[in-house]
This record gives sequence, structure tokens and C-alpha cells, in this order.
Amino acid sequence: MTFSIAARCATTGMFGVAVSSSSPAVAARCAHARAGIGAVASQNVTDPSLGTRALDLLGLGASAEQVIGVLRGASAHMAFRQVLVVDAQGGSAIHSGPRALGTWAEARAENVACGGNMLADPGVPQAMVDAFGAATGPLGDRLIAAMRAALAAGGEAGPVHSAGMMLVREVSWPVADLRIDWTEDCPIAGLAALWERYRPQLEDYVTRARDPSAAPSYGVPGDL
Repeated sequence: MTFSIAARCATTGMFGVAVSSSSPAVAARCAHARAGIGAVASQNVTDPSLGTRALDLLGLGASAEQVIGVLRGASAHMAFRQVLVVDAQGGSAIHSGPRALGTWAEARAENVACGGNMLADPGVPQAMVDAFGAATGPLGDRLIAAMRAALAAGGEAGPVHSAGMMLVREVSWPVADLRIDWTEDCPIAGLAALWERYRPQLEDYVTRARDPSAAPSYGVPGDL
């Protein structure tokens, strides 16, 4: 009931995850990323602790492939799980357990891993990888392009209701953590619109955290 992408920008080193599902608040459970370390999507009968464990392993120097190997060997119920990992060198790896729900599939390339379950078409993850590779611009733009490609390829078997995108770079917090937790409309269209609004302000929010005296005006009533 989920499709997602974990990715790295080869130019900037930024990591990102984007995800959509028929379930509410999917990004709160499935999207994991850490600056300079990697990006992970943990989904399908979700165990969010797998995302944290994967990032910890990446932080210790494990590759994406090694992380998947450790999780397979040391985590319970992996037959139910789907985990996508991208590491700081651009390596990618995916685990899809045999008890993943419905039609499930996966695809990956350098700097990107995509996967889904309860899909309308098994070609959805490859369409996401292709769209990510063909897109240009900031990482957030490329993630949105991949999510739109997933919808165009069929997306989930039923309607999706939530979506989210997380971006990390050199600071210790996500520079973007955008979520559509529930909508009867298209959550990916809502996420794309939210990204268009947030993107021009992203740098300002980083500046406000690092050096408030250099931050631009908030531009709202009452701001002096």
C-alpha cells in the first residue's frame, strides 16, 4: 500500500526520501534520512525502527548492500518488510520480503532506490527510477518527478491519501520535511504544491537557525 523513493544528489550530496500511500501519515513512519550518511525507506507492514537501524549502520561505515544483509540476518519478520537504502557513495540496495503485500516490485540504480507494494503495475518502481534519472534541478524537484511518474505508471492499486518528502544535507535536521497526512484529493499533487511554496524559503530557514541576525524578514504581520 506504499510506493517510495530514496535518493542521493551526486552533485550536492543531499539525501531525500519521498513516499505515498493509501494509509494516513505515511511519511511519519517510512521516511528516514541523515545528512552525510544516507536515505532509507522502511515500508510494508512498517517497522520504523528498521529505518533508524539502517542509518546507524550506514553511519558506522556499512554500505547499502551490507546494511540490507545485516537487517536480513538480524531483524525479525523481514519476510513482511520492504526496505530501500542509499548510502553516501551512491550505492543502493533493496530488501523486499516474500510476504510483501499484493503486487510488489523494486528497481534501483546508482544514487536511487525505488519500491512499492499493492501496486497497480509492477513497472511502477522502474518508472520512478527512470524519471529520477531524467529529471534535472534540485533534489526535491527530482523526487517529485519520480512520484508523478509513479502515478502515471499506475501507482497503488487503489487511491492514495498521504504523501511526504524529507530532505537532508549538512545540518543535523531535515531542511525539508513536508507532509500531506490525509486528503481525499491527490496527495502527490498537494505535496508538489507544498514543495513549490517551500522551496524558495528553504535557505532562509537554514539561515534563521544558523545566524538569526542574518535572516531575512518573515514578511508576516507583526514582524519588525
